[in-house]
Amino acid sequence: MSSVTDFLLNRASEPRLDMPAPDGSTLDRAFACASRAPDHALLRPWRYLVIEGEDLLALGELFAAGCSDKGDEKKLEKMRNKAQRAPMIIVGIASPKKHHKVPEVEQMLSAGASMSFLVLALQDAGYGVMWRTGEMAYNPVVQEGLGLDEGESITGFLYTGTVSSAKPAVPRPELAEFVERWPA
Repeated sequence: MSSVTDFLLNRASEPRLDMPAPDGSTLDRAFACASRAPDHALLRPWRYLVIEGEDLLALGELFAAGCSDKGDEKKLEKMRNKAQRAPMIIVGIASPKKHHKVPEVEQMLSAGASMSFLVLALQDAGYGVMWRTGEMAYNPVVQEGLGLDEGESITGFLYTGTVSSAKPAVPRPELAEFVERWPA
């Protein structure tokens, strides 16, 4: 197998991220890779927001504004701090288009594939990435604050930066747990 296969077999999410974040040319190349995701009818049903620097504080405030428990200051501070876990957060947005041959579910899968390609390109460039969703990805206050249009949804928050300390290896499932031949 190729070096691509080896890379995939060793890929891991990295939750401990510091400066520096990817520079502009690295991001451009990573987004170019993301645009190569399988995409029936070339609809490009995705878009991205790059958030870094002081704008991460604003994202933290948006997370706090979306918090259902406004009276719990500890919870609000926890929500604010979620946006400080990495020097850059890239918000993936599924942006399905009306199309007579391509159902929305195919477009959602394409948006997810685009995010995966982005993750792989950033990791190949030497950066750590953690793809997170959680309650803020589905929160209408956060979606509105990030400027999502009707019908769009957040596919994830890509926390991105330089790995400060690698986490222990995660056990991987045995192939027999999720692969079978048909008919049995």
